[in-house]
Amino acid sequence: MILVTGATGTVGREVVRRLPAGAAVRVMTRDPARATDSVAADAVAAEVVRGDYDDPRSLARAVRGVRTAFLVTNRVGRDDDARFVEAARSAGVRHVVKLSAAAVADPLAQDLITRWQRGNEALLRTSGMEWTLLRPRAFMSNTLSWATAVRTEQVVRALYGASATACVDPRDIAEVAVRALTEGGHAGRTHALTGPEAITAAEQTAQLAELLGRPVRFEEVGVARMRAALRARHSEAVTEALLESAERRREGGKAEVEGAVREILGRPAGSFRAWAADHLDAFSAG
Repeated sequence: MILVTGATGTVGREVVRRLPAGAAVRVMTRDPARATDSVAADAVAAEVVRGDYDDPRSLARAVRGVRTAFLVTNRVGRDDDARFVEAARSAGVRHVVKLSAAAVADPLAQDLITRWQRGNEALLRTSGMEWTLLRPRAFMSNTLSWATAVRTEQVVRALYGASATACVDPRDIAEVAVRALTEGGHAGRTHALTGPEAITAAEQTAQLAELLGRPVRFEEVGVARMRAALRARHSEAVTEALLESAERRREGGKAEVEGAVREILGRPAGSFRAWAADHLDAFSAG
């Protein structure tokens, strides 16, 4: 039995979609109806169970009989990882594949989110279970936050347009996760996952414009304006962590290209241009 948490999220949904036919798959979610619709849409036979990190009994039910689990947590500062690890260990889960973050390996990255992920990794490494850590750089899909402005105003607004990051296609992350969940040789390993090149927001804007066949301009916004935009969606602590992360990108801390995707999948990592071409409808006016 393979348990997938975060199955309605950016990476988790792609993991479920890519698991081999005939695999025993269980999906844990706080909203079973939503997950059932998602799993049905992806034509994957999976058992959907309710599981909440705040409810130990539901966690115990979710991990019962599970051999391998894909762990995704995103409530920064909460002890969701500790609760899951304890439930999984008690249930006899043998291997946990955790979605972490590339910044964990950067000693100069000290923002709240990165420190939280470092602690979560340490919990898993010392749990007594087998573990695999996936450390992706920023998701290419994060640019979907630009879609409305691109459609309606033909503009991308972002911080530090000349700063590059080796962003990664979430589908590549999911494919690596599936390998770690279903193949041997990944226990005790950390996979740093990036795209094939470092690319700036201004360059991404130019590629979107080429693919769309119409002008799209890049507009660099200041920190104060970005802080206000982030505060509309996040707590003050998470907002400041995201701004610190952006500053680390400006300093060049997110541009290194890693070879793990090619090594594990036997092919190059997907480019931003290819990801954007596959998601161009999101940016198209109609």
